[in-house]
Amino acid sequence: MILKTNTLYTAVGRFERRYNSFGRSCPVIVLGGKEYMADMQEMMIWTLLNWRIVREDEIVALYEDMMNKSYIPVDRSWKACVDRLLIRGLLVSGNGETEYDALYDLLSSLYIIPADGSLLLRIVTFLKLTLSGHVPLSASVKLFQKDQRTKREKQVMRLARQALLSTAEIIMCTEKGIQHLSDENSILNHVYDDQDSTCDNISSTVKSSPGTRDVTLAVANLYLRQQIILERI
Repeated sequence: MILKTNTLYTAVGRFERRYNSFGRSCPVIVLGGKEYMADMQEMMIWTLLNWRIVREDEIVALYEDMMNKSYIPVDRSWKACVDRLLIRGLLVSGNGETEYDALYDLLSSLYIIPADGSLLLRIVTFLKLTLSGHVPLSASVKLFQKDQRTKREKQVMRLARQALLSTAEIIMCTEKGIQHLSDENSILNHVYDDQDSTCDNISSTVKSSPGTRDVTLAVANLYLRQQIILERI
């Protein structure tokens, strides 16, 4: 009997613009402190998967819908673009017997960076959107609506603000009751305080821990609500 494997995909890193000496801008993907260029087709797919967790058939539907609305020349299939983005590490995938297993495989080794922004940034963005006249005031006001988080989501955000942690490391912190991490040394002292745990095996170590499912779903929901950015180191 052949078991069906579930596979989920998402994009990692963040989008930024760079300007050359002629004042022309070009989009780049910043990941792990490095800048990556991508052609138009690849950038479209990366953008479609950013802040989304999708199956392969959903990638096809999103891609075809965008292509039908644009006039971008196509010289490769969507699959070729996805494969190249996976090789470059700009897309990641997770596999498992169930969809949750695939979700855990996808998120466990990725690092979490809060993306909710400062009050000053939100004020500046609000003024830009409002004064531009292109965005209704009702939509701009949403910048100041507080994200409604569960207790577990608040715990994830609190730990993520203190140090660069992967989902698996956050699970370990919750299992050990760790609430404060002052620096990188405290991660080594508290999270990796035994002879067996390493950054390479921690995902498998905590997979069966009691709080793993809650933390994994909390990370996924925060990501889908654009509260965090996923990073690959």
